[in-house]
Amino acid sequence: MKIEDLINEYQSLDLSKSIHFDKFNLYFITHHSTSLEGSTLTETETNLLLDEGLTPKGKPLEHSLMTTDHAKALLYIINEAKQKKEISNSFIQKINAKVMAKTGKIYNTVLGEVDATSGAFRKGNVRAGNRYFPNYDKVEPLTEKLCSEINKKLKISATVTDQLHLSFDSHFDLVSIHPFYDGNGRTSRLLMNYILSFFQLPLAIVFKEDKAEYIEALEKSRTTEDLTPFRNFMLQQYSKFLTREILNYKSIDNKDKGKGFSMIF
Repeated sequence: MKIEDLINEYQSLDLSKSIHFDKFNLYFITHHSTSLEGSTLTETETNLLLDEGLTPKGKPLEHSLMTTDHAKALLYIINEAKQKKEISNSFIQKINAKVMAKTGKIYNTVLGEVDATSGAFRKGNVRAGNRYFPNYDKVEPLTEKLCSEINKKLKISATVTDQLHLSFDSHFDLVSIHPFYDGNGRTSRLLMNYILSFFQLPLAIVFKEDKAEYIEALEKSRTTEDLTPFRNFMLQQYSKFLTREILNYKSIDNKDKGKGFSMIF
């Protein structure tokens, strides 16, 4: 099925039939985004934490804090998208500050102290595996250039394909700049979802079980200087997510029609 058809089918669902559908959709996005970054909470534990405030026993407190911070950051970008807020360095820094609010650390560098809870850009060079990211002194101008490009394209991206590409490409570009000491992946995926929400498209996800393929797609696009591998990967993830949500909704809808209840009802 074409992605446009999947989007249309998803948007045609009467989500008012399930008052919790949207809420648990957001919990699901938070669960997978934080799991990609090391959270050990299960999906059920994530739901109980965010819905009832129940911190899971036997799990690092940091993982629960990471989860609650991400959930708040996700709601923030959704609300900001309704206001059609322009992208800026300070906006991206605010997203990161929310992501790192309870787990951010203090980094002491030769150029001074960096408080990761404030959304401050890094003041040192970083690497992940064999990948070195841009020098710290290039972070601010590169991020500013990215923001300018996004804002231009927010105004002219008329087709669903263009809008999806803008969201995926912005995700790729921000995580490749790696402007922060921590929270780059979560912040980049939230920026992607800000853009999708801006265009009133369904949100996207990277599934935790596809982490290896995610990293491979990022690295292949960087090595080849071609966004196609990452775009293709994200399109597959988007299709997988929308298909899942549509099936979940239909399952709920069938129960409302009388399936799955005991005879006393």
